[in-house]
Amino acid sequence: MFALGLVDCGRCPRGNGEERLSDQEIKTISSREVYRNKWTRVREDVIERASTGERGIYGVVDKSPACIIVPLESTPEGEFIYLVSQFRYTVGARYMELPQGSWEGVNVDPEELARGELREETGLVAARMTLLATQQIGYGVLNQQQSIFLAEGLTQGEHDRDAEESDLEVHRVRVAEFEAMLLDGRIVDNCSAAAWGIYRLWRERRTS
Repeated sequence: MFALGLVDCGRCPRGNGEERLSDQEIKTISSREVYRNKWTRVREDVIERASTGERGIYGVVDKSPACIIVPLESTPEGEFIYLVSQFRYTVGARYMELPQGSWEGVNVDPEELARGELREETGLVAARMTLLATQQIGYGVLNQQQSIFLAEGLTQGEHDRDAEESDLEVHRVRVAEFEAMLLDGRIVDNCSAAAWGIYRLWRERRTS
């Protein structure tokens, strides 16, 4: 059999009845910035691995904290969710996704950010915002947190989009259709999929 370098969690410290991972730290020897623009900072770090003592290079992309919003509307006709679509230059295609974004270089309260992004992109104002979780996006290379908010009690107002969002369109779809889109490839944004999964777990725990 192949040796995969698995950690024996039977020997790991435990707390609250749960298995805990061992801490094998990576030491930063030096760091230099190799690129910066309005939205992104890229640095290259020389690192040393605690397990072997060997040195290597780590490329890290730093971005400001972000948010993603699940704008949910409950009506007598059923549940609806608001999505946005825009052309994503990096993949050369237009896709639908949940409203999301960040305010570059600004330290801001996560709920204020979420309310601002929701209004800017869709014009929607939420009577209730619930923080569901905070996760890391692509932490193999990207250092960016994303707070997941549920937005309820929605009222429609005017959007206030940036120039980069001039082609953005808003779509109101049934929840069942949204879930079908996650499975059939019409939605490929992993943050949208993760946010919906977190919401479903949160809702199930509240009703169980």
